[in-house]
Amino acid sequence: MSIIDRYIIKKFLGTYFFMLGIIMMFATVFDISEKLSEFISNKAPISGIIFDYYVNFILYYGNLFSSMIIFLSVIWFTAKMAKDTEIVPILFSGKPVFRLYRPYLIAATVLMILSLVLNHLIVPSANKKRLAFENQYYRNALVVEDYNAEYPGNLHVYFSNYVEYEDKAHNFIVQKFDDQQKISYFLKARYAKNSPGTFHWTLEDYYEKTFEFPVGKIRYGHRKDTTFSFQMEEMAQRQNIAETMTYGELTKMIEREDQKGSDLVPFYEIELHQRTSYPFAAYVLTIIGVAVSSEKRRGGIGVNIAIGLLFVFIYIFSMKMMTVASVNLGFPVLLAVWVPNMLFLGISILLYWRSQK
Repeated sequence: MSIIDRYIIKKFLGTYFFMLGIIMMFATVFDISEKLSEFISNKAPISGIIFDYYVNFILYYGNLFSSMIIFLSVIWFTAKMAKDTEIVPILFSGKPVFRLYRPYLIAATVLMILSLVLNHLIVPSANKKRLAFENQYYRNALVVEDYNAEYPGNLHVYFSNYVEYEDKAHNFIVQKFDDQQKISYFLKARYAKNSPGTFHWTLEDYYEKTFEFPVGKIRYGHRKDTTFSFQMEEMAQRQNIAETMTYGELTKMIEREDQKGSDLVPFYEIELHQRTSYPFAAYVLTIIGVAVSSEKRRGGIGVNIAIGLLFVFIYIFSMKMMTVASVNLGFPVLLAVWVPNMLFLGISILLYWRSQK
């Protein structure tokens, strides 16, 4: 690498980590002001607040918004280079315009690989600690109402409500159907409790009926220990549970939720694909950032930053719009996640072609 390559890469990475630190510092301060009273009232340990929550908080949100921070970093230091007339000698050196973009793309590649590793390997385990701490010391108890799902083997499960601190499902009903969709088994219990991490269930005040030929059987009882092919933790879970899962765990859960006909499948699929699409956006936004900010403008750095923020706003808006379309209108998740990147890739190509002139 030449001197100019090392100079730009150093500027790029230095500005990125500086802006990342500033933004995460403000995010942490705002989060502390919102949650500290709850942490104190719930007697959260200081070490847990720092290491289990805020270290992982910074890791998660810093990585989540890394593409946006990369874009703003490129806009900032490139606009300053243009203002100080450092870009002009590079553009008029007789070398192709790509020579200016090369060190930017090298630095963007380093940050993209780092983000991919964090997304798929490190952040899920960090989120387990962060969300577990948040659930214990900040969030309200988990409540699930009118749960209804279909499991493999023509098994239908329903319960009216579940409250986390009670750890019981109320009005628990299990129905099994044969291949002709005729009911072959029915069970109803006033309460049902699942032993954590197992398939063992305890039923209270239950009614059970089997439809055997020629005469079915009916059983009543006060208490019954039995097993099912499902667990309460997969029924009663927060939507952000996907953030705590590795790639393999998340794909398995999507398959199982899809078999149940769960409405949460699009949310989980979006989480899965965004782990790759967000880091890829670093390339696209880097090219746009260089093209927008490498020109010396009359209004100075402020104009370049304003243009950059406009692109950020459009990108975030398009991501949210496509996500809503996927969840509510059945738009294919893969397209919903990647269309904004493809749209901005087209814009980046146009801006790069324009810069060659």
